[in-house]
Amino acid sequence: MIKLIKIIFFIILSFYFLFFPNVNAQEKIKIGLLVPMSGENKEIGESIIKAVGLAVKDIDNDLIEIYPKDTATKANQTLRSAFELGEMGIKIVIGPVFYESLTYLDEMKDLTFLSLTNKTLNLPKNVISAGINSTSQFNTIKKFLETNQIQRTIFLTPIQDYEFEVKRGMKNSKIKIYKDYEYNIEPTKLTKQIEEITNYRIRKQNLEDEIKRIKNSNDPNKEKKIKRLEKRYTLGGLNFDAVVIADFDESLKSVSTSLLYTDVLPKNKYFITLNQWFDESLLNETDIQPLYYPSINKENFDSYKIKYYNAFNEDPTHLSLLSYDLIGLVYYLSMNSKIENLNKIFKKKNSFKGKIGIFDIRNNKINHRLNFYKIEDQKLIEIF
Repeated sequence: MIKLIKIIFFIILSFYFLFFPNVNAQEKIKIGLLVPMSGENKEIGESIIKAVGLAVKDIDNDLIEIYPKDTATKANQTLRSAFELGEMGIKIVIGPVFYESLTYLDEMKDLTFLSLTNKTLNLPKNVISAGINSTSQFNTIKKFLETNQIQRTIFLTPIQDYEFEVKRGMKNSKIKIYKDYEYNIEPTKLTKQIEEITNYRIRKQNLEDEIKRIKNSNDPNKEKKIKRLEKRYTLGGLNFDAVVIADFDESLKSVSTSLLYTDVLPKNKYFITLNQWFDESLLNETDIQPLYYPSINKENFDSYKIKYYNAFNEDPTHLSLLSYDLIGLVYYLSMNSKIENLNKIFKKKNSFKGKIGIFDIRNNKINHRLNFYKIEDQKLIEIF
């Protein structure tokens, strides 16, 4: 495993030597780390600190110095800690973790922040979102739809605090939208909305009317036809081929169940959702399978989890993998450019490969090239 990581880092290093001939290998590489070290998200912060330690160990260079500071998941505490890092001469910071902590960081103009958030709207100019954003996910879904020539796709987005992020991703990816709907996650309202979206009552009435028509007909085979129809819930086609559900956890299962209730089945229509971080509970939801979604590379993620568990005897958080990759990224960029100039590099078009996969940087934005998976028959299958 360590050998594989070193090979990946060597490839990145070789690539950048071609473009940045001035190596500053003897300078200390000071990297700030803004994570919650107190408060309700303390465990996430601890996991990230451990992951950063693993990355430093794998790189095996004494020039790297990590300076963790507490955000307490509060904007004012984050600014205070960022100011302390700036006073120490640090120019590049991994973190903060959460979007809510970014509020005042535009005041720290000499620092560049690689935040672990996946939100991209209204970021301070010195903050780069490194999370798995909606644009990356819709780019991958778009590839799947085009490869399978799926023409009519409807999009279901919950009325939540990330609704506009989803809309931004849809717009940036230029994905083909047949129809776009927003829904209320409250169960009774949700079911009514799904009924309207799928024309359920019309299709149900079609079935009742057809059964009545056949009963009143002189068709010699009407008994067989009626029995066949009575096994159905609705009659009439749906005007879409796939549905993208931008939801997670129990809410995702509620939407999927409502679709099943309205006689929309995954064996007839593609059920697609967003990155689920390989939620194992979905393997047991056989009624909504096959279920498709974009995600990071599963094989790389599993190998990282093993490495982390062997080191700390506990499972890592998803966000810790991001921080692991970002340490490698900052290190190899620093080997080829002065660390105070890294913010300029992030404005150029570059691509990098890490444990999470390949990610592209341009105009202070990071997009990930994701894999695409489906869950079917309680198994996770890689599509591409």
